[in-house]
Amino acid sequence: MKETILVTGSTGYIGGRLINPLLDAGYNIKVLTRNASHLTGRSWLDQVDVVEGDVLDADSLAIAMQNVDVAYYLVHSMSDNEKFVERDNQAAENFARIATDADVKQIIYLGGLGHQQDNLSDHLSSRQQVGKILREHHGGVTEFRAAMVVGAGSLSFEIVRHLTERLPLMIAPSWLYTASQPIAIKDVLAYLVSAIGREDVYSKIIEIGGQDVMTYRDMILTYGKARRLTRLMIPIPLVTPILSSYWVHMVTPVSATIIRAMINSLQNEMIVTDDSAQTFFPNIKPRDYTTAISDALYELDAEQVETTWADSMSATWETDEPYTFVEERGMLIENRMREVDIPEKFVYQAFTSLGGTTGWLYLNFLWHIRGWMDRVVGGPGYRRGRPARKNLRIGDALDFWRVEAIEPNHRLLLRAEMKLPGKGWLQYKVEPTDDGKTRLTQTAYFAPSGLFGYIYWYSIFVLHKLLFSGLIDRIIEQANILRKQQNSDSSIQSTATTVTT
Repeated sequence: MKETILVTGSTGYIGGRLINPLLDAGYNIKVLTRNASHLTGRSWLDQVDVVEGDVLDADSLAIAMQNVDVAYYLVHSMSDNEKFVERDNQAAENFARIATDADVKQIIYLGGLGHQQDNLSDHLSSRQQVGKILREHHGGVTEFRAAMVVGAGSLSFEIVRHLTERLPLMIAPSWLYTASQPIAIKDVLAYLVSAIGREDVYSKIIEIGGQDVMTYRDMILTYGKARRLTRLMIPIPLVTPILSSYWVHMVTPVSATIIRAMINSLQNEMIVTDDSAQTFFPNIKPRDYTTAISDALYELDAEQVETTWADSMSATWETDEPYTFVEERGMLIENRMREVDIPEKFVYQAFTSLGGTTGWLYLNFLWHIRGWMDRVVGGPGYRRGRPARKNLRIGDALDFWRVEAIEPNHRLLLRAEMKLPGKGWLQYKVEPTDDGKTRLTQTAYFAPSGLFGYIYWYSIFVLHKLLFSGLIDRIIEQANILRKQQNSDSSIQSTATTVTT
């Protein structure tokens, strides 16, 4: 019988990615989360047991630890609040102590590389202190230590990606010249899964890294090469971490607070200094940085990024807001939501009837102007219309969109085929709510290519906001018309039947 595994940090980048490999290996999975609703939409949700709880709440931990063989500790704070160290230490002590009481055989923890003699930042020091506390209260702790994790959606990678994509010319503070040993997310997951049940790695600290030791400057230039972007960097070593954090914040979707904590850590070298990973896991051959970048770029697709660093902050977002705009997954994402008292099938019929002779319902002339502009620069333009049949299929052309995915009475995903400095998608989803209503969600995705892609998006941001807000409202109006038409047709048919009788 396979072991039962408890995963904490499932809304975070590493924890959310770890669950599918564990399921593939045949393990029984428990997931600890503070709010189960934050896991909605995960591909693995119906294959795991979800337990609501908090690592700072000993009682909820005791419930979660029941009948668990191995527990992953994948939670940590990213804040400049002075109390974060105290919270992290208390959470680690709770976790290890209750795991011991529950006879959990092993705790697997992912911390950060770095050596105490190098005057570690508060965050790196705290990460290593957490590992120490876990070992003090549990005899089966396996602690991995890693530097930057390279994968689509990871915090460090997204900062490198945004800086490179947006800035042809950038200043280079001293922390960009600090050596590090980045590791691909696939290799991190391989180590984490391979450690299960290995008594020879109990009470061990195992440093893991990729093939290459390089500076963050090298990482940016290598990313640029992979994307065929020429980048020039001007060394300015006197820029303080505070100034750097505001500069990075201006050109990435990451808050200055998080960046400041990260930059403080980036001033410490994070390099593997022992070969324990090779000794204990000789079958794992870590990728080089270029390969890791290629894998990450391949994943930067609206349908392929399982988790992002921002997912762990979802608890701070109002998920029921009628409008949100965020930058994540390497994309700019505009999301609009409406709840109505109209059956799902009519809402679905309304948004799948868009295009062609029906048009786009709101400011339709602007769609025609955009199509004309697209034709001028060699794109397909607006002239392709839509299929004569009523139902759409995957691959159908819809004006200057292409149907990329469709789920009857639930979802439509359109990929933009007009000429753009990037890639774009438009998605509609309809689903029932708990109170018997219908929720329509309209999401526009744009993955910009280089600085011009961002300039393009933000230059039409106000117009987009007007256009897409009007469009979703008109779709609701159209759905209501379709419902009334059916009710009218049903009434006429009923009257005709009565007269005939």
